[in-house]
Formats: sequence, C-alpha cells, structure tokens
Amino acid sequence: MTDKHLICLDLDGTLLTDDKIISPYTRTIIQTLIKDGHEVIISTGRPYRASQIYYQELGLASPIVNFNGAFVHHPGNMTFKTIHETLDLNIAQEIFSQVKQLNIQNVIAEVKDNVFFHYHDQYLFDGFTMGNPLVTTGDLTTNLTEGPTSILIQAEEKYIPSIRQHLSEIYAESIEHRRWGAPYPVIEIVKKGINKAVGVKYVAEYFGISRENIIAFGDEDNDNEMIEYAGMGLAMGNAIQPLKELADQVIGTNNEDGIGKFLNQYFY
Repeated sequence: MTDKHLICLDLDGTLLTDDKIISPYTRTIIQTLIKDGHEVIISTGRPYRASQIYYQELGLASPIVNFNGAFVHHPGNMTFKTIHETLDLNIAQEIFSQVKQLNIQNVIAEVKDNVFFHYHDQYLFDGFTMGNPLVTTGDLTTNLTEGPTSILIQAEEKYIPSIRQHLSEIYAESIEHRRWGAPYPVIEIVKKGINKAVGVKYVAEYFGISRENIIAFGDEDNDNEMIEYAGMGLAMGNAIQPLKELADQVIGTNNEDGIGKFLNQYFY
C-alpha cells in the first residue's frame, strides 16, 4: 500500500451533488480507500447534526470537522479530545444589538446542535433545522446565555459588503467572517483563528499522518486554508475562481464525480 493518507472532504458543492447526494461511484471509491487503510474525514461548515447522515452513509469511523473547524469531535470514540472553540458572548451580544442599524434581516446563533433564531422565518427554519436541533426563537440578546459556536447573519445581497466591512473594522481581533453562497446570502462568524485547516491539522496529528499525505477537496472560500494546508489541495470544477488559483489542481465538478475520478486515478 502507498503511505497512509488523510482525505478531507467538504460537503456542499464538493462531495455532494447539487441534489445533496453522494454519487454511488464516488462513495464506492471512498469506501475502497477506507478498506485499504486510508483515513477519510468530512470537513464542513455544517454542524454535526446536518452532516451525520453523510458520515453514516460513507461508513466513517473517524473524527469530523464541523463549523469550519470550531467543533471537532469523534462520534464513535469518547476518548478523543474534542475541540470546541466558541465566540465571546459579549461580542456576540454586541453584534445582536446592531441588527437594525446594519440592515440585518435575521441572525442565527448555534451552540453545537442548539439553534437560536432572532426572528422566526420558516424558509430559514427549514434550512437550518436538519437533524432536529433544539430550537429557540426570540431576542438573542436575552435568549443566548453562552458563547456560540457560530453566528450566521442573513441580509440582502446589497448590504453584505457593508456588514462585512463593519465586522472587519470593529471586531478584527476577535472574529473570522466568511461569505456563504446559495441558497441565500449569509455571513458566517466564528472565533478568530478558526478555519478548516486548524481542524484538519488536529486530526492529522491524531492519526500521525504527515502534511504531505493530506488530500483535501473544496469549492468555496471557507476551504481556502484547508486547500493551502493540504499536501494536495484540490478545487472542484465548480469552485470559485480564487480557490482554483490557490489549489494544486482543478478537478471535475461535484456533479461529475470529480472526487471519485481523481482518487481512483491517484491511488489506483
């Protein structure tokens, strides 16, 4: 066998097709690699409850990187030392208090698998309640009593740049913020210094796998650090242009078995 590799999979736009499924071909290749002794992990912006279905479908028995690295745990091994990096509650409360002046439509705070909505919104509610979390709706300045794992800000497209500029000017020392694409414009906020590469590095060290034997796949700007960190960083054919420029290689799209075809060619 070639050296043991750590294969890191983003979900949306990467492992998952646009229909949010794992294609049978790619799934088979991944499961073959696991049988051959390689480690495969999911590394996603999603919470665990919204990625567990894919974790189980692939038959994984590895740690998982959620919330873009803010939460790393091992679903099947209680001795694995969990990482949970939260935002400062006071900073979170300050952001919540500026909803109106920043033209924010809604704010969602997540504490692991508990979800707090500032305003009720059925469309958002349907999108963020996969996996049946405990949901609380109402004023976040009073409802949230501990530092959140992440905050999601929803706003009209035209206000996103000014909100991000404000966050950068006021909170640069404390937070990281990223832009999500479809299906609605969302800004995600996590603690400063947190990104997928931090989670991947932690898992690689746990397995004793060197950086050059890490292969990572992604499509959005929350994959930047992971793609740069990996020995082999791969951008999907459908990835944003800046990620393609960072990557070692651009492969097929998420709808064309980009991951499965690359891994089959690389290992077999």
